[in-house]
Amino acid sequence: MEFLSYLISGISLGSIYAIIALGYTMVYGIAKMLNFAHGDVIMVGGYVSFCAMSYLGLPALPAALLAMLACTVLGIVIERLAYKPLRSAPSLAVLITAIGVSYFLQNSALLIWKAAPKSYPAVVSGSAEFFGGELKVPYISLLTIVICLVIMLGLTTFVSKSKLGKAMRACSEDKGAAQLMGINVNRTISMTFAIGSALAAVAGVLLCSFNSQLMPTTGSMPGIKAFTAAVFGGIGSIPGAFLGGLLLGIIEAMAKAYISMQLANSIVFAVLIVVLLVKPSGLLGKYVPEKV
Repeated sequence: MEFLSYLISGISLGSIYAIIALGYTMVYGIAKMLNFAHGDVIMVGGYVSFCAMSYLGLPALPAALLAMLACTVLGIVIERLAYKPLRSAPSLAVLITAIGVSYFLQNSALLIWKAAPKSYPAVVSGSAEFFGGELKVPYISLLTIVICLVIMLGLTTFVSKSKLGKAMRACSEDKGAAQLMGINVNRTISMTFAIGSALAAVAGVLLCSFNSQLMPTTGSMPGIKAFTAAVFGGIGSIPGAFLGGLLLGIIEAMAKAYISMQLANSIVFAVLIVVLLVKPSGLLGKYVPEKV
């Protein structure tokens, strides 16, 4: 039962990483940009939902919807102001800008909410009992897994069936050809950032509920781990981000339980290195030769 408990905890944590990784992989797959400020959008979503629940007295669901709205607007603003002018710039310039945006958001949160950790209110409390009470699973873990599955299925359907989703896939393949076919590339990329940022808000609420604490650096390490998950599964692949997030969460939970709490992060990144040495494109990624 102990192993099963750790496994469910790992799947729950991995579900959060998967939701964050979906935002990373969508932006990279369509805009070919690594948005390292994505982890800090998670933190903003956490603070918005915290303020809505603690100061306005809103229930968890309306607070989460408000956080999604705020992060969607923030994602569009970041894309328009920071990334759109660099659309044809070298990737290094985009990377440095993303790091700058990340530090800007962190320090803004530090000025507004201060450095002291906030105690995040519980979204749901209690545990479900299985096998006659031998296995207790927190409701927040079950809720996280269900939300991740719903998001994964919804996003896959959206990208494959909707008009905007088809436009996103076209931009991912060839922006120039997509523009010639009448697709508004700028609008499509902005919508991609909007969707990715909304997912970051959901992840922020779930992450803070999971950890019960919130501070300006809350999104930093989960953001890095989720990016690792996206690369692990195959950056640019939605199923790859989902699989990578789940596996990363399970590896981290098992490493903490059976090896060492201190070495858990090192083990996670070591596994990534081994996987990339064997399969550089990730588990579900495809090798795409560069056009010359």
